[in-house]
Amino acid sequence: MSSAKATHSAPKVLVVDDDSDIVELLEYNLVKEGYSVQTASNGRKAIETAKTFIPDLILLDIMMPQLDGIETGRILRQNPDIKHTYILFLTARSEEYSEVAAFEVGADDYITKPIKPRALMSRINALFRREAQKADSGDQIEVLDLVINRKNYTVTQGQDKSIVLPKKEFELLFFLAQTPNKVFSRDELLQKIWGADIYVLERTVDVHIRKLREKLGDRYIKTLKGVGYMFTDEAE
Repeated sequence: MSSAKATHSAPKVLVVDDDSDIVELLEYNLVKEGYSVQTASNGRKAIETAKTFIPDLILLDIMMPQLDGIETGRILRQNPDIKHTYILFLTARSEEYSEVAAFEVGADDYITKPIKPRALMSRINALFRREAQKADSGDQIEVLDLVINRKNYTVTQGQDKSIVLPKKEFELLFFLAQTPNKVFSRDELLQKIWGADIYVLERTVDVHIRKLREKLGDRYIKTLKGVGYMFTDEAE
């Protein structure tokens, strides 16, 4: 594991890959862009490092010894200190089931190798720019029995039930709840939540909707078959 100097306000990135050449390449380009970087060569080291480093972004390889990236991502998402950390999976595998598995455990993006450093840095920079714009708004939505606060990324259901959501699930919920009873297609949601510069499958939206329903219940988000999804503000 290594660390690189950066300003105290620089976003923190944890690079996890068992290929030392890839780690070195990513670390060099990230530091050059002004990020604070630490690295790990396997999933177990990544989990331990994340506990103290508390990264803003994790670049996580899927095919690794000891603990693969999917299981590592699952464990990382259970840590409340990094529940809003971005996780970008890096993999040489392009099968759809691998991508779906990554989003099932809370991935924010999925990037296939070989890695193009300039393109990757552009995506990372765009991700943090969007995050800064959202943080400035400090909006809060109160609808039905939910209080959804984008300033501190909290969701409260009823009087005292606090619900922890990964960043993309939260953003999807907030976006839908902003305009109750309006239907959005999967393509619209991909554009609004993931951005035009990030390519993910339409099925990714379905995965995130399902996970929101598992945590909140079925009453809030409705499916219009063949059209898309909407948040309903009608009481049961």
